[in-house]
Amino acid sequence: MQVILREDVEHLGEVGDVVIVKAGFARNFLLPRGKAVLANERQVKRVKHEQRVIESRLAKLRAGAEAEAAKINTVSLSIEKAAGENEKLFGSVTSMEIEALLRGKGLEISRRQIQLKEHIKTLGSHRVDIKLHRDVNATITVNVVPAPGSIVAAEASDESED
Repeated sequence: MQVILREDVEHLGEVGDVVIVKAGFARNFLLPRGKAVLANERQVKRVKHEQRVIESRLAKLRAGAEAEAAKINTVSLSIEKAAGENEKLFGSVTSMEIEALLRGKGLEISRRQIQLKEHIKTLGSHRVDIKLHRDVNATITVNVVPAPGSIVAAEASDESED
């Protein structure tokens, strides 16, 4: 049985694909859940029209994301954290903290968009990717500096007194 997928189906295809499936799979799973429609001439034309509309909407979203990425790429954040020996932080810098700092700069970025492989656990400058769109990423710089009173800050002030 030929069907046109209305949404991505894992191991089968993507939106708009015309696929051949067993009749039972189509009748019992794909069609009742609205994941596919029967492939006839009328449905093919309708799906092609929907794809054009969706593609134009995605192009607009991508253009907006690229403009926002240009703004975000210039952003540099600074955060004070207590640190110990070897410039290791007591705790870490998380995506929630980065989100709050970005909000303070007037940027509405969700913490789910912030691509941290693992929390930042050392002092210094760190590059953090932000996923704005499926195809558009931006990068910010997060500078982690020792908080006043932390061990590293105290050692630095001792050295400067000499």
